[in-house]
Amino acid sequence: MNAFIAKYPLTLFLLRRIGIAVLLLVGVTIVTFALTNLVPADPVNLALGDDAAADPEIVAQYRKEHGLDQPVVMRYLIYMGNLLQGDLGVSLQTSQPIAGELAAALPATIELAGVSVILSVVLGVGLGTLAAYRRGKFSDQLLRVISLAGISVPTFWLALVAYYFLFYQWGLLPGSGRLDPTMWAPDHITGLYLVDSALTGNWEVFVNALGHLMLPAIVLTLYSMGLMVRFTRTSVLEVLNQDYVRAARAKGLSPARIVTAYVLRGAAVPIVTVVGLVFGGLLSGTVLVESVFAWNGLGQYAYNAASNLNVPAVMGVGLVVGVIYIGINLIVDLVYGFIDPRVRTA
Repeated sequence: MNAFIAKYPLTLFLLRRIGIAVLLLVGVTIVTFALTNLVPADPVNLALGDDAAADPEIVAQYRKEHGLDQPVVMRYLIYMGNLLQGDLGVSLQTSQPIAGELAAALPATIELAGVSVILSVVLGVGLGTLAAYRRGKFSDQLLRVISLAGISVPTFWLALVAYYFLFYQWGLLPGSGRLDPTMWAPDHITGLYLVDSALTGNWEVFVNALGHLMLPAIVLTLYSMGLMVRFTRTSVLEVLNQDYVRAARAKGLSPARIVTAYVLRGAAVPIVTVVGLVFGGLLSGTVLVESVFAWNGLGQYAYNAASNLNVPAVMGVGLVVGVIYIGINLIVDLVYGFIDPRVRTA
């Protein structure tokens, strides 16, 4: 065993992380099932309505069909069996499969979160590195204040302010929705309007979708960029004090070469960690921003489900969010193993 570990440390590291991810997925299903079953509202009344719920025969038939007359452990096993078949249940609002509704809502959130993450990483890493190199100077202090403000200001308030000024007052960017009312969605390939319109050559829709995307993306970027700036600044400052960076300066390497080949590479692990957290947070935490901008994504779907006590839909959203976080953390762990050999033996 020791010989195998010494010969294939990366393979063992990957297998160990994948095993942990599988156990976490099971834990997510347990937590999601338990929390939603602690809701005081009766799902039968929510599903049938007051009139039908007053009939004992209808109630008994509904409980039997949906396994609600079974013990909690048996209900969980039924729930897991349905999950393994891709069945997340039926929405109490629309009577449609929740898996289909989530599949329709998720691409909008992925598109919004993806653009926000790209902007956050480019701006956050760049400005954080600049702040570290300008430590103690005016530009450093200014960037620290801006990043602190971005983290501290509630996103829903920032969304309302941005909507009021950038759309209502100044008309610089389009308002709510993913497209203008006069525009038709591009042919469905991935569900991402920018990607689908580009693949089909529908550039008019591409420009319109990009304009609608900018306002909510700016709001989310301001928060996540502030987080990236602060973490990048701290990581870069630690690396700047390392001997190998001083040696690179002594060799006469250009500042750009030192930053790209030495500083950012040495600070990569904590930066990758923050990128994973930011992306997971954006995918699962866009509820209020999507509601303000009428962005038909996972956040707005979760908000509507919770507002209407749609328990199966809330369970589906919770499961998807949990899977997203676990998946992103797994990817981050795998990246660790490639960029830092020390992690493989941890």
